[in-house]
Amino acid sequence: MKGVKSEVSADFICSNNKEVIITTNKVVATLNLNIVEKYIKEFNNINSNNIMSLQLPQSKSYLKILEISYYLVNTNSLIIFDAVEEIIKNTHIFNNVILTSHSHIIKASPKLDIAVI
Repeated sequence: MKGVKSEVSADFICSNNKEVIITTNKVVATLNLNIVEKYIKEFNNINSNNIMSLQLPQSKSYLKILEISYYLVNTNSLIIFDAVEEIIKNTHIFNNVILTSHSHIIKASPKLDIAVI
């Protein structure tokens, strides 16, 4: 985004078999989607033929939870959406928070055992 003098920058990029998730510091305008698409297609480890369409989030707000254990307590199993949903239901700071879609669980760093949700 620096090439077009935009104030938007990518804070985090994660990809898996189904999707590429890019978290930005500001809301991306529809005009910026072409720039993002061109950038993604230049990655060597992403098959550009599999990119069907870029989409902006449909919600007006989001919840970002930091420093949650990437593994379920006392196991080697990765944390799953159901566990995240249970944490949210049982924590008083999330009173009146309703999740409208599944969360994206991303390992914060290859060397750390914490997640960003």
